[in-house]
Amino acid sequence: MARSMTGFGRGEASGEAGRVTVEVKAVNHRFSEVVFRMPRQFSALEDRVRRLIQGRTARGRFEVYVAWEPSAEARAVKVDKDLALAYYNALRQLAEEIGSNQELSLDTLARLPEVLSVQEGELSDDEIWALLEPALTQAMAGLIAMREREGAALAADLAGRLDRLEAFRAAAAARAPQVVEEYRQRLTRRLEELLPPTNPVDPQRLAQEVALFADRADITEELQRLASHIDQFRRALETDDAVGRKLDFLVQEMGREVNTIGSKANDADLAAAVVAAKSELEKIREQVQNLE
Repeated sequence: MARSMTGFGRGEASGEAGRVTVEVKAVNHRFSEVVFRMPRQFSALEDRVRRLIQGRTARGRFEVYVAWEPSAEARAVKVDKDLALAYYNALRQLAEEIGSNQELSLDTLARLPEVLSVQEGELSDDEIWALLEPALTQAMAGLIAMREREGAALAADLAGRLDRLEAFRAAAAARAPQVVEEYRQRLTRRLEELLPPTNPVDPQRLAQEVALFADRADITEELQRLASHIDQFRRALETDDAVGRKLDFLVQEMGREVNTIGSKANDADLAAAVVAAKSELEKIREQVQNLE
């Protein structure tokens, strides 16, 4: 099943260390890139996160957001005693200078900047990973499910466009012999107009000219290769592999065959059909850029 490269997933997990929420957003990218926005305590786990994501996907740009709500057991309140004493002495000195008898309370000191601070306890990488991994796994499951849904929609759209390319190929194959016959008729009429009645058209010479034109305008090989590329494209869409790069290559090859058909055709009807086929190929190319 083809996958889109865009997707979003969210996961949560709780444990002794608190609660973790993970969000993973994916967008198109030629390769695989993972960027992080995580708490400082999680920084050492970036490689594990990257390996998990890249082990389940082929390419894309993944933005990982991690929010952590530490449990009470994972937090500690720190008192800066030196700073509190400095505040106290400074305020007592100020009170004496202004003649105030108001007593300083602990509540007043505790409210002063940086006297009290809440710090997360020191957790090992394995303790943090035990909390982070299930949330990340859940987020990736949601992201991949979205990628598959979007990939299925893209595959259906591409299948319809391939049908139109196949119709173009069949029409070109049917039109090609008529182009040669119409050229023979035009050439015959032209020669009859130019040559005097005493010097009629040489059938052998006419046949040679028509044969040369037929050889120059022959698109049999291009039509065969186009049919092969369309078939490979269809089969690739049905696999579970990451096919974006392969499909992009096949689109280039199909474009090459269509361009050659247009240059050889020497026919207004075929030329118009080639323009329509190129338009379909451009739309296919745009859609393929979204596939993993």
